Amino acid sequence: MQIQNLLSFQKNGTAYVLNFILIVLTLLVVSACGSTQKTVPEAKPPIEKPEPPSRAVIDPEAIPETPREMRAAWIATVDNIDWPSEPGLPVAEQKAELRALLDRAKHLNLNAVIFQVRPAADALYESPFEPWSEFLTGKQGQAPKPYYDPLKFAIEEAHRRGLELHAWFNPFRAWHFAAEGNFAKNHIKNTNPDLVLKYGRYWWLDPGRPEAREHTLDVILDVVKRYDIDGVHLDDYFYPYAEKDARGQDIPFPDTTSYRQYIEQNNSINKGDWRRQNINRFVENLYNKLKEEKPHVRFGISPFGIWRPGHPPQIEGYDAYANIYADARKWIREGWVDYLSPQLYWPVDQKPQSFSVLLKWWQQQNRFDRHIWPGLYTSRVGNSWKANEINRQIERTREQPGATGNIHFSMKALMHNYGNIADKLLTGKYNHPALVPASTWISGEKPQQPEASLKKMGDQMLVQLPANRKKTPWLWVLKTRYGQTWQTIIIPGWQQSRLLPAENKDGAF
Repeated sequence: MQIQNLLSFQKNGTAYVLNFILIVLTLLVVSACGSTQKTVPEAKPPIEKPEPPSRAVIDPEAIPETPREMRAAWIATVDNIDWPSEPGLPVAEQKAELRALLDRAKHLNLNAVIFQVRPAADALYESPFEPWSEFLTGKQGQAPKPYYDPLKFAIEEAHRRGLELHAWFNPFRAWHFAAEGNFAKNHIKNTNPDLVLKYGRYWWLDPGRPEAREHTLDVILDVVKRYDIDGVHLDDYFYPYAEKDARGQDIPFPDTTSYRQYIEQNNSINKGDWRRQNINRFVENLYNKLKEEKPHVRFGISPFGIWRPGHPPQIEGYDAYANIYADARKWIREGWVDYLSPQLYWPVDQKPQSFSVLLKWWQQQNRFDRHIWPGLYTSRVGNSWKANEINRQIERTREQPGATGNIHFSMKALMHNYGNIADKLLTGKYNHPALVPASTWISGEKPQQPEASLKKMGDQMLVQLPANRKKTPWLWVLKTRYGQTWQTIIIPGWQQSRLLPAENKDGAF
């Protein structure tokens, strides 16, 4: 059986084909930007052409496109939802658990993880601004023993598997009620108590104080400068969701002092508008400063899935604009994010909060053609949902022009295969690998022209990148055709070679 091949170079969805034909494989080298193709295409059948007996020639148009789709999962550390399984685990167990999560993500053909590094004005990395998290070591301010930096470790392990890692920050929560210990000496409640407010079961940084917003900006930009992250990610907690008093009434957020100070120094403004202005300024500043520091690092937010009830008309439910002062429609309309991941945590058929209707509405707000990667409530599978609900939501995402992937909440559901969701994804929607869609507004830079050598080794073929290459690619894509069947393999750049069977009898790679 002969194996056909062509050496080509792909960037932003365009194949630049070299003027010679080789044998055995199709090789593509891609940068982290890749293509912006909106959906995962079905593999196109190869165009049959007469083949001379000595070697096979293939039409470049017959090579199937590389699928491109965001396939990510949140790894939550607050309250030890996903990792580590409990506070204070021995370092060796922490590392083993994290490796297992990343192995699972790779096995399921995910291509990114959203790793929570700042649950509540604390850190799962060595921070000059905030204490070590209690959720990591069991005591706030206590470093891991023996010492290691979990974020650095997570980045290295994710990249080793060809996974992007986006660092996830909670911007204004200063303390979570699941924490049981005391505040560390270097926690902001002790170092700058004027910036922190007690609210119900929580402590909260006051977004109305410019110094509080600057503190969070400093925290995030420090990580951007010092770590090789692929993205900065914020969740939906800006102003807090309402806490209740003993009578079940909403507790007012206690920011009257900072509101009055603003009015004294500026013009009068409605308190709700002022709160939204605080968050809008923070989002815009973070986006601009992030791009000044490292333009290639993408900025994303996962807001509550409903902007306002009545938008679009059939939608009912929580008003994030009025209650947590998150004007997410403005962020996407102004182009202040590289991706938006609205938490569309409702079934496709639930008309007042229809997944499909909301997804279409969010895309209609997307004037700058940023990524729309809706969040899926995968952890509900096995409880009130069946796995088919997630499959349907992935289908609806693929059908929606402009939507290019999904993020699953959370990794635990995939790790423990709730309702067989992991098995169904691997044999169905995620049965082949895919690249993260490109962010072409960030960079159109092309990777170097690819080179590779091919060597017969017994009953196998060795594909090898040159050792003297000036820059190691982030990933390289290997395409093979055995008979009439195409296979795509996405390989981390540090792996400089790949062995392939000369005859693929069992379909395994």
